[in-house]
Amino acid sequence: MKNTIAFLGAGKMAEGILGAVRERSSVVMAEKSEERAAYMRGKYGVKVVPCAASAAKGAKYVFLAVRPQDVDEVAKAVRPVLAKGQTLVSIVAGKTLASLKSAFGAKARIIRVMPNLALRVNAGMCVLTAHDKTVEGILGGAGETCVLAEKYFDAVTALSGSGPAYFAYMLRAMSAAGAKAGLPAKTAGALALQTMFGTAKFLRESGMDLGEFIAGVCTKGGTTAAGMKKLDVASFGRTVDATIAAAADRSRELRQA
Repeated sequence: MKNTIAFLGAGKMAEGILGAVRERSSVVMAEKSEERAAYMRGKYGVKVVPCAASAAKGAKYVFLAVRPQDVDEVAKAVRPVLAKGQTLVSIVAGKTLASLKSAFGAKARIIRVMPNLALRVNAGMCVLTAHDKTVEGILGGAGETCVLAEKYFDAVTALSGSGPAYFAYMLRAMSAAGAKAGLPAKTAGALALQTMFGTAKFLRESGMDLGEFIAGVCTKGGTTAAGMKKLDVASFGRTVDATIAAAADRSRELRQA
């Protein structure tokens, strides 16, 4: 096969995955926007072509990284060139294995992946529907991976796929509250960001139980305990539950559309 890896689409998610590919000389990307194509060529030195079919032909791994509404158009162009021995890796939200097989045909093996935006800084979370040493190796270079049955993907989409926006929303609220408490806005943002980053890093590296961690920070009668009295209420848990549930429901709607 002339090209080891092909990307159909050169958007930000594709760029994040590409950043983890060691041998970029074996990569070809399909991208209609000449401005975006020029950017990818200049930054990563990869071959970029406008035709999806020419990129996919002969590639051992084909990463489908287009918008959900563009899948049918891409499938129509690519289906005739896909062959046995190729693997189609879809990072498209809401497109099930069944719908992808219907669109692209049954010749190529198909794997679904739900990534998140953090893969752009090699700290992503990617969930796959099947084990594949090469795909897991590539995605693992951009963060963490795990394999789950497709039935879990609506919840995965809601939690890790959409999760970065929820963390950013909380970060913005904490930054604004710090400024309201008297800090310069820029300083409040920096303190909140580093606090969130450092806490996540400590929890990951220590493996400490979350309840134990919270209790350890909340000294009886101290400032953290006073703040937690406002946060540790049923309405907060219900809001988080409703947030994840709404995103999962929307994921189901997209795959049924």
